[in-house]
Amino acid sequence: MASIIYKWSINEWHELVDTGILEGKPVELLEGDIIEMSPEGIEHSYTNQSVSDYLRYLFKEQAQVRDSHPITLDNSEPEPDIAMVRLPETIYRNHHPYPQDIYWLIEVSNNTLQKDLEQKMITYARNSIPEYWVIDLKNKKLIVHTQLQNNRYSQVTELKSGTIASQAFPDIEIDLEKLLLY
Repeated sequence: MASIIYKWSINEWHELVDTGILEGKPVELLEGDIIEMSPEGIEHSYTNQSVSDYLRYLFKEQAQVRDSHPITLDNSEPEPDIAMVRLPETIYRNHHPYPQDIYWLIEVSNNTLQKDLEQKMITYARNSIPEYWVIDLKNKKLIVHTQLQNNRYSQVTELKSGTIASQAFPDIEIDLEKLLLY
């Protein structure tokens, strides 16, 4: 007998979250499925906090840096490690950021590299997230996805040193040493 997996809609997900039944459970909605999130290790936690603090300093009054909070997509409500979103922050009083609110997303990846480079990348591209970065902790590199075409990122760049600027803020240089924490 074949298994049938129920696909949750965003509205159903919100109703489930509002019941409180998922309180304290490390899960997110991805592609209509409720997915267990990996526990956060020390290196991941330290990198996430350090990078968030650095980006807050660089982008004060230009973008909000959201740490591990939901974003609302078509059939997903993932919690990226860092979401760079538009201001004012008060617009998120009644809803999580939508794709049009997002400048770019960052995942800090140690044990979840395959999921981040496959499943999440597909989801983010399909939802027109203009830029998606993965901080690969194991290989000490930044993987940058840009140039959306046909619901895919047509350009993938790997960087280990130097500086980078986001497409949304080309005049603000980001030091890779502050992201990769050599």
